[in-house]
Amino acid sequence: MDKMESKTATPSALIDARIAELADWRGETLARLRALVKAADPDIVEAWKWRGVPVWEHDGIVCTGETYKAVVKLTFARGASLEDPAGLFNSSLDGNTRRAIDFREGDVIHEAAFKALIRAAVALNGAARAKSRSKKA
Repeated sequence: MDKMESKTATPSALIDARIAELADWRGETLARLRALVKAADPDIVEAWKWRGVPVWEHDGIVCTGETYKAVVKLTFARGASLEDPAGLFNSSLDGNTRRAIDFREGDVIHEAAFKALIRAAVALNGAARAKSRSKKA
């Protein structure tokens, strides 16, 4: 996709293009994670931010999907506030706000636990938004 196309393309089309350009396990993994995010919350909105990062939002950022040479990293914007009973978070554990999951080639995605984490992040965003609205009223 050239620069002109990228300025007019939808976020979903840009994410499609990123997956296609990876053309390896990272693209397959990002595509699978994207499908799980959308299955967990059909109302999630895809965005494209910071010059090329797929972002999924519902009442705020739920998570981002970055790709690196050795990992596909899903960073949850408010991950430090989420329960993670399955222990999926394995990266960015020291901060007070974010938490991430690094997926490496060959990793098994625990789909039910991952979708539960997405739903919990959406619920947390919704609760924060409701609280913010009630303070303004």
